Parts: sequence; C-alpha cells; structure tokens
Amino acid sequence: MTFLPDTGYTPTAEDRASLDAWFAEYDAASGRRDVGRMADMAVFPLNLVSDDSKGDGRSAQWDRDRFVATMTQVMGDGDQDITFESTRTPVFLSSSMAVVFTDSTMTADGRTQRLRYADILLKRDGRWAFQTMIQSGWGDNL
Repeated sequence: MTFLPDTGYTPTAEDRASLDAWFAEYDAASGRRDVGRMADMAVFPLNLVSDDSKGDGRSAQWDRDRFVATMTQVMGDGDQDITFESTRTPVFLSSSMAVVFTDSTMTADGRTQRLRYADILLKRDGRWAFQTMIQSGWGDNL
C-alpha cells in the first residue's frame, strides 16, 4: 500500500500576508482596467471552469492573448475605475498552493454587481500567480 504525503498544511502569517498583498495588487490592476498587468500575474495556459447560458458546465484553457482579448472585452475601456470590496477565504494546500474563495462587490460605471468565485494560485520563485479561475457565467466565452 502506498501512503500519500501529509497535506494538512497550516499557513503562516507570512503566507496569508503575501497572498493578501497579491490580491491587493491584482484588484488594483483590475480597477485600472490594466489587463496587461493582470496577465502578468497569471500562469499560462490559464485554466477556466465555468458554466454557460444554457446551464452546462464548461472548461477551457486560455493563452495570454486570449485572456487579454476576453478580459479587455468584458471589462471595457470606461474612463472610471472599477472598485472591489472583497471577502476572501483562502485554503492553503501547501506553502505554494492555495484555493481562494471570494465574495465580492464590484462597482463600475455606477453599476454594482455581486460576484462569487474561486481561484487557484501557485507560488513560483517566491511570487504568487493565479492559474485557475472558477466562476459562473463565463462559459459562453470559452
């Protein structure tokens, strides 16, 4: 019988602080609609898991060009910044892997929208990067 490695990782205060700092930077780039910077903070190919307007589950992988094109289309080029108020619940699988559940309120161009999503982040060379986006409603773009 083969035994699996112990995966009961307890994050340090530094783990949580570094992840919070990553999200602060990502949210700031999103707020400025700086899609290029957002792409710099990802690992490609980026995995996406979603559902479509028919209610069917969908998944895909995007390269950097597809990410930039799709996010530019979705976020628009409005002259107002986007603001986010988010509550995040990270689940650290190790010091270099985390699944982060987010409840967020996004306000853009005077409209407010509630969001719930999850991301899988990896730490490489001491820096976090998101590798998988899980959110309802993106499936028609996949």
